[in-house]
Amino acid sequence: MAYDNLFIVLAVAAGVPFLLALLPRARLPGPVLEIVAGVVLGPAVLDLVQPDATVEALSIIGLSFLLFLAGLEIDVRRWQGPLARFVAAGLAGTVALAVLVGWVLDLGGLAESPLLVGIALVATSLGLLVPILKDADAVDRPVGQLIIGGASAGEFTAVALLSLFFSEHASGPGVRLLLLLGLVCLTGLVVVTSMRAGRSRWLSRTVLKLADTSAQIRIRLTMLLIVGLSAVAMHLGFEAILGAFIAGAVLRMVDPDAEQTHPRFHVKLEGLGYGFLVPVFFVTSGIEFDLGTLFADAGTVLRVPMFLAALLLVRGLPVLAYRRAGLSRAELVAAGLLQATSLPLIVAATTIGLKLDAIRPENAAALVAAGLLSVIVFPLLALPLLNRPRGSASAGSDEKQA
Repeated sequence: MAYDNLFIVLAVAAGVPFLLALLPRARLPGPVLEIVAGVVLGPAVLDLVQPDATVEALSIIGLSFLLFLAGLEIDVRRWQGPLARFVAAGLAGTVALAVLVGWVLDLGGLAESPLLVGIALVATSLGLLVPILKDADAVDRPVGQLIIGGASAGEFTAVALLSLFFSEHASGPGVRLLLLLGLVCLTGLVVVTSMRAGRSRWLSRTVLKLADTSAQIRIRLTMLLIVGLSAVAMHLGFEAILGAFIAGAVLRMVDPDAEQTHPRFHVKLEGLGYGFLVPVFFVTSGIEFDLGTLFADAGTVLRVPMFLAALLLVRGLPVLAYRRAGLSRAELVAAGLLQATSLPLIVAATTIGLKLDAIRPENAAALVAAGLLSVIVFPLLALPLLNRPRGSASAGSDEKQA
């Protein structure tokens, strides 16, 4: 193992928050600066840092932990009643539009695998949106609940489809579908077993006693769950990120009130993820970004706004299904912009696609660049709309009738 490259990566991770503090009006998400810093310091520009084995290993773990934290935000109790119907309608529209966009790109000779491009466009960066919604005090408002629900559905669908059709380890789609059903059944068994174990008074007292000692038992059990489900996913022929994402959703189901009953637990998980592992993934993504391929010809550069428009179409337009939820026009536009904000799954999909020769390097670079722009531009446009006062009561009723 070598630590020189890792030291530079961690230096960038530590420096970005200070830079953001010096530029409060910039309102840029930290991951964007981390990726840009990786591009500048990496082989594409200054060539001061290389993605060696140590950095790459931690980057993969960082991506898994990011998806685990995204899965942790999925609260199935929210997916009930009208909310579930609105989210389901929006997801159906997203999938239909993704198929259509992929088919059009394939007809135009702009996509080697329309399915891979479609899957990459389905996801929303749930892990990036939740902090934005919290800062805007919108998490508990209807618009926040719909955005989180829609982002959760898109994220899960994209991860599942990516693992189902583009895993490096599995065979045919039919076999993979059966294995996916097996993974779902195993996940249900883990949930039921964990809930029954949680009813044990002795076990509950022991966990409570050891939670904040050097044993940090909740963190150890969580890491066991993440690695265990990731290993099972890989043995079944899927990507480890699917297991990590499911682990987050499982933990939320097993311990839905953790933020109220033992709030330090989630703080510790976010500290481990956002303080160490996740920034390594973002900085390394910048280091590995193929800037030369992106600017090799004008055609590749022109694909960036094309993919950005595709993101807005596939993820933004389906928020029209939320009209009957009583949202104002400003909130609908904000929801569309935020749901079109996507980066981690695009990076994961293009990385896997390059390994499987399912996407050309220039398309991969343009897709990642479009994801970067979506993370920079869309939240900046959406935040003022989220904070805009709703109109009069009569205007609100007109919105509901629309």
